[in-house]
Amino acid sequence: MTIERVESDENPWQEALGSARAVAAGDLVLVAGTMPPAAGAAAVGDPYEQARSALADAVAALEPFGLDAGAVVRTRMYISHTRDAEEVARAHRDLFGAVRPAVTLVVVAGFADSRVLVQVELEALRAQRSPGAAA
Repeated sequence: MTIERVESDENPWQEALGSARAVAAGDLVLVAGTMPPAAGAAAVGDPYEQARSALADAVAALEPFGLDAGAVVRTRMYISHTRDAEEVARAHRDLFGAVRPAVTLVVVAGFADSRVLVQVELEALRAQRSPGAAA
């Protein structure tokens, strides 16, 4: 199986953690945790806008593999406040409503940057079987 990695100059955590922005292992493409740009500085206190921005950036990390939102099969969203669940869900629905990936939403104690209200991860498939195809 071929493993491909994509890195981003925009994320200081990659170097600190020794991680990649996205990794493709065969047909599976995994996008690392994505926070709103500049830790949500443009959307401080706005969970919808932070989620929308983080999800869009995570989808953009699929582009080097020739993929878009339609290839996403799973999303994970981590939020720091239960009160933000509806707004984060709305942002997810706005982007993925027609795609309908499997979704996990978890409330966490917080993030390294206190301005961050949401972080997202994506999993996508490069090749999809047609309905009824043999496994």
